[in-house]
Amino acid sequence: MTRVAVLKGGRSLERQVSLKSGVRVQEALHRLGHDVVAIDVGHDLVRRLRGEDPEIAFVALHGRDGEDGTVQELLEALAIPYTGSGVSACIRCADKVIAKNHMLDAGIPTPDFFAFNETAFKELGAADALPAIEQRLGFPLVVKPAGQGSALGIKFAASVTEVPGALVAAFSYGDKVLLERHVRGRDLAVSVLDGEALPVVEAVPTEEAFYDFEARYEIGRTRFVCPAELPEEVTARAQELALQVWDLLGCRAFARIDLMLADETGELTVLEANAIPGMTETSLLPMAAEAAGIGFDELIARIVQLAHL
Repeated sequence: MTRVAVLKGGRSLERQVSLKSGVRVQEALHRLGHDVVAIDVGHDLVRRLRGEDPEIAFVALHGRDGEDGTVQELLEALAIPYTGSGVSACIRCADKVIAKNHMLDAGIPTPDFFAFNETAFKELGAADALPAIEQRLGFPLVVKPAGQGSALGIKFAASVTEVPGALVAAFSYGDKVLLERHVRGRDLAVSVLDGEALPVVEAVPTEEAFYDFEARYEIGRTRFVCPAELPEEVTARAQELALQVWDLLGCRAFARIDLMLADETGELTVLEANAIPGMTETSLLPMAAEAAGIGFDELIARIVQLAHL
């Protein structure tokens, strides 16, 4: 029996998703016979960790503090082994701009994009560059905050008139935004467990034109197909790209790579990497693991075994 602290909740906009992930993880850890301590992460985290003295911390935090390397750095300072990727990989995955630039440098296909922070718009006149950017990316284009997960803050601008509103919405989630060429096609995800690519999941929204936050987490809003119904060579290519990104960004233990399969060209492009994917009932990592014959409890057991400093 191992004493495991499940870190969940926190102060990010993905708090509710994190709480759901944490509860599922706690239940599995109890079934596996571990001594479980649930910690809703806040200003007293260090005091709680010292008082509870866990052997391992299971990081079920999403978004700010959980996926950006913050809590990982703190756990390393306290010498507490933890689940998931290390500090540097979390930093690279959490910032979509950093991740996409790494992909470009490595020759991994990712949709064309431009990224700006608030300073560029307020002090450097970036707004005057928008017409050239819009001409290069075309419409519709995707506007998203650089540092949010769970599809939070993503807006589709179908025309020039919709771009300013989409930018305002994206900036409300952070100080850096990404304008990205929209790829019309199939929304795929490849989860990786200990360096092994799991079956591909396709997310098919039942009501929305795209896979947004509500579609992702409300049961019944999205139909999931796993394994995705794809030609063998497309499945193999998607898994190959996911493993390349996994290696490139330095991920460990588990992660999820999101891709698009373009309708017109059949080209696969990588959208982003998620260092702490969800563990909710509609999350894609547990779904892919199940398709690979790995039940939820076994998945959690393997993740705990892969904990590190």
